[in-house]
Amino acid sequence: MSGKKRRGDKTLEKVVRALSTHPDESISPLKRRMVAEPLPSRTAVVEAAEALRSALFPGYYGASEFSPAATPHAIGTMVDHARRILEEQTLRAFCFSCAQKHESCAPCEGRAADRVRRFLTRLPAVQELLMTDVRAAFEGDPAASSPAETVLCYPGILAVTYQRLAHELYKLQVPLLPRVITEHAHSVTGIDIHPGAAIGRSFFIDHGTGVVIGETTTIGKNVRLYQGVTLGAKSFPLDKHGNPIKGIKRHPDVEDDVIVYAGATILGAITIGKGSVIGGNVWLTRAVPPNSRVSLQNADKL
Repeated sequence: MSGKKRRGDKTLEKVVRALSTHPDESISPLKRRMVAEPLPSRTAVVEAAEALRSALFPGYYGASEFSPAATPHAIGTMVDHARRILEEQTLRAFCFSCAQKHESCAPCEGRAADRVRRFLTRLPAVQELLMTDVRAAFEGDPAASSPAETVLCYPGILAVTYQRLAHELYKLQVPLLPRVITEHAHSVTGIDIHPGAAIGRSFFIDHGTGVVIGETTTIGKNVRLYQGVTLGAKSFPLDKHGNPIKGIKRHPDVEDDVIVYAGATILGAITIGKGSVIGGNVWLTRAVPPNSRVSLQNADKL
């Protein structure tokens, strides 16, 4: 028995040694520059996002039993809870992304607090945009019995709520947190919207499952997408080392009043002109003039 135990110990030692090293130090999570600094917590970031969703739609999520007179206090409590979480998690994100070691984190603490303060000032504008999304969902879906139903039940509203919050953090160049928020929404709804996508007013995703919207996509006002739509990129240009070039325009621009039906795939830095309708299962890699009607039958003639 003792011999078997020794052999087991040696096997364990080999496994631990292998797990503790990695041949490619440039990507190994074991080679963090600041190992003593904690990573952002996905759980905490999602908790903050949920608190903000409750503040944006008071009475629908979280504590729903409070009087109208108590609404400002309830919203204040939720926003302050989110603020405290986000300040800590933003600081962690800055520390994780820091290229240098510092004796003091005071500068990053001030920077994190400032970014969160600026983010919170954008919440009224985010709420106003979301109200237009809710209206678009109610008016655009004959199955919706009330705007409240779209808030409570529709995955598109949930995904867009989190994306609009994440987009504000993305614009403030907060690392990691925006992607944590949108990937949480992705896991819950099946709708994948990058936090970098710029989305206009009255945006409606009907049904939603399988929708993909890439980082450099822009979407105008009154746009409607159905399930399975992809606003993606074509093959990526590579640098001299064979790596994808980052930070360039790769995804479509969808102008105002466009409808894209189920299963359509639109790829590359092309423009879908105002008022166009893109039919189901269409594959597009070329620009579409305003007021076009694109179907499987005529897509190859554009």
